[in-house]
Amino acid sequence: MSQQQISLPAKLINGGIAGIVGVTCVFPIDLAKTRLQNQRSGQQVYKNMVDCLIKTVRSEGYFGMYRGAAVNLTLVTPEKAIKLAANDFFRHHLSKDGKGLTVFKEMLAGCGAGMCQVIITTPMEMLKIQLQDAGRLAAQQRKPVIMPATKLVTANTVLSRSYNVVPTPMVRKASATQITRELLHTEGVQGLYRGLGATLMRDVPFSVVYFPLFAHLNHLGQPSPVENAPFYWSFLSGCAAGSAAAVAVNPCDVVKTRLQSLSKGVNEESYSGVVDCVSKIMRKEGPAAFLKGAGCRALVIAPLFGIAQVMYFVGVGEFILGYTSFNLYSS
Repeated sequence: MSQQQISLPAKLINGGIAGIVGVTCVFPIDLAKTRLQNQRSGQQVYKNMVDCLIKTVRSEGYFGMYRGAAVNLTLVTPEKAIKLAANDFFRHHLSKDGKGLTVFKEMLAGCGAGMCQVIITTPMEMLKIQLQDAGRLAAQQRKPVIMPATKLVTANTVLSRSYNVVPTPMVRKASATQITRELLHTEGVQGLYRGLGATLMRDVPFSVVYFPLFAHLNHLGQPSPVENAPFYWSFLSGCAAGSAAAVAVNPCDVVKTRLQSLSKGVNEESYSGVVDCVSKIMRKEGPAAFLKGAGCRALVIAPLFGIAQVMYFVGVGEFILGYTSFNLYSS
């Protein structure tokens, strides 16, 4: 079956199953990534991913690692469906001349897919980040702050300014529904799309790298030009392409996470936009700060896209809808 013949309902089923399975498996790592990216130099609550997960379980319980997962599980189906369907749509129209796609056209199709998916991705990430980061802010409040004696004279002023940005009860205890309602009430729909520019900066280059790289890696495993690669090759190709693209755009992900975090901890400053965020991180934390959480992000994205491509190329959705038979080795 050619990719262009796959129906929209099948895409929804494939994307939904892949997203739900993938998010359930890797969400704790994604939570660690968000918390590591948001902590500032000199105010580290967590040393690394393992330390973050251990402290999260101790202070918030096992299900604390899945704080914000409901948002992802709800919106991951349309997000994955839009991303994969848009890439197929653009690839189909860019190859109408009957010739194979050039690398440039593959990158162009990926660019289009990345631009389409932010419709769902931006509000999903916005809500998820508030819920994921609440535990870090609470842990930072519990951590004692040692203030030099020379600064005790101005302590009241400093503390007054600092505690103006302590997480509010809405973020610390609220559900995604309550945060959504509050954002719509105070900022309107644009509140849910805060950080849209940074999301585009991350997702468009990601898709530009991911889709062509996956297509070429997956092509290497095809037994013949008319057969698809076996499921395990699609999985490995998706993992490799996903992790490479994730690390490549991690600086943009750090900027997006910082911009979308509504509440700040003690002495954590706000950013007015992408340029302001980049300049302040570079000046105060150095270039290495843009690689925070890169390992976590690679571990999250690799299985997510590996599973998605297996579902997509094996044709689980088509099998459920009765379009085709189920074949793990040649879909």
